[in-house]
Amino acid sequence: VPARALAAMAAQEPDSLAALNAVIRASEPLVPGATQAVLGEGPIGAGIAFVGEQPGDQEDLQGRPFVGPAGQLLSRALREAGIDRDRAYLTNAVKHFKFEARGKRRIHQKPTAGEVAHYRWWLERELAFVAPRLVVALGATALLALTGRQVPITRARGPATFEGKPYAGLVTVHPSYLLRLPDTARPEAYAAFVADLRQAAALVAEPALGAAG
Repeated sequence: VPARALAAMAAQEPDSLAALNAVIRASEPLVPGATQAVLGEGPIGAGIAFVGEQPGDQEDLQGRPFVGPAGQLLSRALREAGIDRDRAYLTNAVKHFKFEARGKRRIHQKPTAGEVAHYRWWLERELAFVAPRLVVALGATALLALTGRQVPITRARGPATFEGKPYAGLVTVHPSYLLRLPDTARPEAYAAFVADLRQAAALVAEPALGAAG
């Protein structure tokens, strides 16, 4: 029962990111089929943390976040925006891959609001241990995980305040959105995405960032 499992996890009160990750690794996926939990990656104290939706097929197989096609696009955009991926923290709102099998292919399925809520406990503690100054929500699922509210990205895009959180926020699209666009629309949308990331880099460079939480 997910609620009981969640209560058991909360009772453990891990006192470090490593201890939290041990709990995640030992936990059953909320939906069956995932190979492994995919943990966040990056240094404690990273200036910027990026939160995506959930691991994809390649992430599930490799056990690392943002290594598939969307992750490769994110890496390229980060370089263009002047952000060192190795110095940022990357994670997902949901830690296990949810998919539908079609032949030999595993087709990504969007997590439900209930599944996102199940993983919020982990995400909140994870970000508390990392203590970034700015958290970038990549897409609507990440925004739901960070705020508990479903808001269209078109309305929320840009700098954001995540109520009660000690870090500043910025909302943008998930890189997988760009991959789904027609070729004619992709260059403009990609340029807007890079502009958002440049804004994130500029925000985290401001001395007063996150002072008012």
